[in-house]
Amino acid sequence: MITEKRPATEEEPLSGVGTEEEPLSRYLQRQTQRIRAFDARRPWVWDALLAAFWTGAALTDAAGGWRNIARDPSVPVWLVLAMSLALSVPLLWRRRRPMAVLAVMACASLLSNWTGAFLQAGFLQAVVVFHIALRLPLRTLLRPLAVITSPLVVGAIRFPKDSWDQQVVPTLWAYAMVALLGIAVRSRQDYTAALVDRARRLEVERDQQAQLAAAAERTRIAREMHDIIGHNLSVITGLADGGKYAAAKNPERAAEALDAIGTTSRQALAELRRLLRGEAVRDPQPTLADLDALVAGVRTAGLPVGLDTQGDPELLPTGAQLTVYRIVQEALTNTLKHAGPGAAATVLLSYGQEELTVEVTDTGGPGSGIIGTGQGVTGMRERAALYDGTLEAGPLPTGGWRVRLRLPLEDSRS
Repeated sequence: MITEKRPATEEEPLSGVGTEEEPLSRYLQRQTQRIRAFDARRPWVWDALLAAFWTGAALTDAAGGWRNIARDPSVPVWLVLAMSLALSVPLLWRRRRPMAVLAVMACASLLSNWTGAFLQAGFLQAVVVFHIALRLPLRTLLRPLAVITSPLVVGAIRFPKDSWDQQVVPTLWAYAMVALLGIAVRSRQDYTAALVDRARRLEVERDQQAQLAAAAERTRIAREMHDIIGHNLSVITGLADGGKYAAAKNPERAAEALDAIGTTSRQALAELRRLLRGEAVRDPQPTLADLDALVAGVRTAGLPVGLDTQGDPELLPTGAQLTVYRIVQEALTNTLKHAGPGAAATVLLSYGQEELTVEVTDTGGPGSGIIGTGQGVTGMRERAALYDGTLEAGPLPTGGWRVRLRLPLEDSRS
């Protein structure tokens, strides 16, 4: 006989699936946190409940149970009632005025031991001792010790039924254990607060680091965009001016200029897309090997440029090579924009024992002196500083402009 198996529903999970309960320790910790949060918002609720509970217990004892341990059962009931209230009601203010509360309760305890009632409500002083150890400086624990000891000594002297060891020492040990418990809880709270503060500071530091990283990334992107757009627009401008001049006399040269403008524009767009999409890993940034293409593009724009390398070329990290490339690019862009017609430029790479020196000079023109007033030179100096390099830019005595970069080779290799 074949029986159809009823599928399990969401209300009836399969055996062993979704039935795992929350661990007891985690549940207790969560409930404790809720209680502490409620107590922090409304401390008077817990204070009132605790004071009401112990007041009820003290009055219950005052109804007749106190005579079971009293040294003098003939103490008036009204006095026992007053002492019971004095030993319990002040607990309402135990957190705000613990020393004052302990003083009031000690007076009531002193009267209780003097009369021979020996009310058990006197042990409620331990609650106040706990809060003193929990909240006040540790040096203040000596004063509660003197306040608590006085009623015990008075009771032992007035009613010497048992030895001192039985009447005074056990009670003092009990108060000492309560004080140690308060100190332990206080140490635990301080440790937890320190961990929370550390976590909060680490979170703030993490956010700050993220903000700094974002700002640095924005600065890097802005610097790259300045170099890419500035250089390519300068080349396009030169090509357009040359094409306009050649259009009337040599249409073929004008067409070549238009082709070069299209090629340069597409290259600029490709570089911008790569930069904004963060595709530098898949499509590497320019290196020193691309200087020839850079110089060729500037020559096409109408600026004669010479490229010379001296010494044995050192293999630099990719970042350092990009720095050199961008600085040369920016220097040639400034020459295109400011050197004027008829200018020429020279790029010299000199590899020494300890540093790489890059010089970009031009023959200049009437407006070449305004190069240092823009953001280009500032960006070049920032790039050089990333690799502990230095950059100098200024006019030459014979006319023209020079940009000199010194880049330590040892720092670049690291």
